[in-house]
Amino acid sequence: MKKLLPLILLITSHSIFSQEEMLPKGLTQEEKLFLETYQFSAPFSEKDIITPPVGSEIRTPGQWEEVQAVCITWTGFPSIHRDLVEAIQQECEVWIVCSDSNAVKNNITSNGGSLINTRYFELPYNSIWMRDYGPNSVYLEGVDELVFVDWIYNRPRPNDDVTPVGIGDQMNIPVYSMTNAPNDLVHTGGNFMADGFGTGFSSLLVDEENDAGSPFTISAHSPAAVDALIDDYQGINPYIKMTTLPYDDIHHIDMHMKLMNEEVLLVGEFPAGSSDGPQIELNLQYIQDNYVSAFGTPFKIVRVPMPPSTGGAYAPSAYYRTYANNIIVNKTVIVPTYREEYDTTALRIIQEVMPGYNVVGIDVDNTGANLIAQGGALHCITKEVASDDPLWIAHQNHPDTEEVVNPYEITAMIRHQSGISNATLYYKTDFLGAYTSVPMSFVSGYDWTANIPAQTEGTRIWYYIEAESVSGKEQVRPITAPDGYFTFLVTGDGTAQLESLTELFGQAAFPNPTSGLTCIPLNNSAAFDGSLILYDQVGKPIEVLHSGKFIAGPRKYFLDASNLPAGMYHLVLETPSGSVTQKLGVAGK
Repeated sequence: MKKLLPLILLITSHSIFSQEEMLPKGLTQEEKLFLETYQFSAPFSEKDIITPPVGSEIRTPGQWEEVQAVCITWTGFPSIHRDLVEAIQQECEVWIVCSDSNAVKNNITSNGGSLINTRYFELPYNSIWMRDYGPNSVYLEGVDELVFVDWIYNRPRPNDDVTPVGIGDQMNIPVYSMTNAPNDLVHTGGNFMADGFGTGFSSLLVDEENDAGSPFTISAHSPAAVDALIDDYQGINPYIKMTTLPYDDIHHIDMHMKLMNEEVLLVGEFPAGSSDGPQIELNLQYIQDNYVSAFGTPFKIVRVPMPPSTGGAYAPSAYYRTYANNIIVNKTVIVPTYREEYDTTALRIIQEVMPGYNVVGIDVDNTGANLIAQGGALHCITKEVASDDPLWIAHQNHPDTEEVVNPYEITAMIRHQSGISNATLYYKTDFLGAYTSVPMSFVSGYDWTANIPAQTEGTRIWYYIEAESVSGKEQVRPITAPDGYFTFLVTGDGTAQLESLTELFGQAAFPNPTSGLTCIPLNNSAAFDGSLILYDQVGKPIEVLHSGKFIAGPRKYFLDASNLPAGMYHLVLETPSGSVTQKLGVAGK
């Protein structure tokens, strides 16, 4: 395993390496001075694997894929850790790095917590920032063997830096170390994310910290060499690197963006022209102009407000508060929270992006547990360990369609190391109704397919996919199904009819945005049958305002929005000849 620095160095540098001191996510002033003499690479023993993994498909999974555990280091913020343990252990094991497991257990139980799914690693550590130095999960042959990849942590914190080896040894998970020339790489987990299909994202910090002018005593690597290393060890190609932000001092992308699935980027949004907003927008444009999702389509951008300080300030005049720094743990999304007036909007947006998930907020900005003041939030102090028996289902949500004659083909890539025994598609056209099952057929490679019968114009379809491996493992996608789902709308192709419907529904609802009683005027020259329905952003019906006969002449329908969470909604007028939509903003209370 990686060896710690000589004991004399640890003793003379105790103030830097102490487990008791709360070290920030960034470098302390003392650490900045110490960079010039600190030796980042380390000697190796016979247990190390210092060559790249061998296999035809090295794959870094997406963070929304199934996990067996989440790692944390218990130090500094016990109340936040207790909340994390309680939420995570409902979904998987919590692997807790600590100095005294009995003290941790007592802290949890004496404060009303439970210990139903925890494991302890009594290892030395320096800081709380597990995301940056913890083990990186990688699969060999796509879904076969789970291994860890270990980078050099970009902080002079030797105990943190060997954490992947300590966990890997105790769990018998092989560790491939990128910590010795010529394959040494300085990198941090907060500055890396992957889509599960080989595309990776980082800021240009990864190039800056590995070039010849960096303060780290490692081999110098050009940007192309960095790309080659991350491809060899983690199967990342292409590797998307974005300009660092002016006011995010640590330059970790998890402070402002998060891949929620293969094609959805949740991105923090500042008020127009302020703080890091302009550079974030330039980075997004760079992605959209040069790269596509694993499905060959543009990435979908979902924006979530970045909350200001209590005085209304943003970085650089305030802490860098963010909701993108969340963690996905199987069927739960754990989100940092700050103040209710901003939290409600952010949690609602995340719930819409992740239907069926249990969205849990944990306060990181109160006086008793002000984690965000240290430079990070919940994603920064956790690290997922991928499943050691993954049944991988990848599927792109079927788009809205004009098709009303031919069936809708649903195709998914489904893989397991034992092979796939069977797969089933479930769909429904009534949100409150029961799902209909359709057996999926094997096509070729890893693809399976089934058809949903053609539907009439204005029909919304909800569906999900289930699969069973030859070994008997079962999995669904979305992982939250049947509560979670994919959805699309059959819009129809009745151009003339839709034009008349547009006129019918053309007078805008008011007020818009609204926080109370809202008027939706219609003016139809002839009676017709249909429905006026309010949907949320992900296609979930919220309220049926009218269903049945719409009489001729001008008429007004009303919506009471006073109890609706803040956000964007859709007023949809559905008729046998088509549908038309108005957006409705709700300001909330």
